[in-house]
Amino acid sequence: MLAVTRKAKIKDIILEKKSVTVTELSKIFSVTEETIRRDLKQLEDDGFLTRTYGGAFIQDGVENNVDLTIRETAYMESKQSIAKKCLSIIHNGDSIFLDASTTALQLAKTLQGMRLTVVTNSLLIINELYDKEDIRLISIGGSYTPRDKAFVGNTALKNLESFYLDKTFMSCRSVSMEHGITDSNEAIAAIRQILMTRSNHVYLIADHSKFDKTSFIRISGFETITGLVTDKRMDEQWREYLSKNDVELYEATEA
Repeated sequence: MLAVTRKAKIKDIILEKKSVTVTELSKIFSVTEETIRRDLKQLEDDGFLTRTYGGAFIQDGVENNVDLTIRETAYMESKQSIAKKCLSIIHNGDSIFLDASTTALQLAKTLQGMRLTVVTNSLLIINELYDKEDIRLISIGGSYTPRDKAFVGNTALKNLESFYLDKTFMSCRSVSMEHGITDSNEAIAAIRQILMTRSNHVYLIADHSKFDKTSFIRISGFETITGLVTDKRMDEQWREYLSKNDVELYEATEA
């Protein structure tokens, strides 16, 4: 198969599935993984997709729900810088919720030595924190979804109503001034909506790739958000918008 034909078929696959892995494409086209990586690099250069260590995904489409294994390695440095910035907000003795986002996972990895109660619906965060002696770890239970490695559903929502939290750290799929905070996954969005009613302070943790986009389900407007933690300096329009909504801005680019 010619390279141009293979890349066209890769486009068709990723438009349908929204995310792919290198191994998966290598098997489909019976070529080496290195060949697939070159194809994905060219498609990224064309602006069609975003590559990660093990695959690629596309941002377009309000219902684009990208597999967590793909999202986990995307914009890694951005997520790590956001996580470090969040440490200035968290204090010993806090009860916090970390959602099932890959940015919250990076935050969990920075909590070594802090005395906290951490509530989560993320299997990856549970695995990260289960042996930390200073952290009281609580899982909300519920139905497990392998794609997101998260616990969701009616049981999870009901259990969340038993908690009152100092701070919630949650991400989303997209953020815009016109449509607010949105997501592509209804079950995950429902968890985040409940959290806003159970937390004294809600912090949106979102890297630069999420801004000025809209996804399928509205989580909320900015009226319920205490602060926004991001990895890039926001432009003046966003600064004015956040200020009008009384949202404190934390930029990881600051010294």
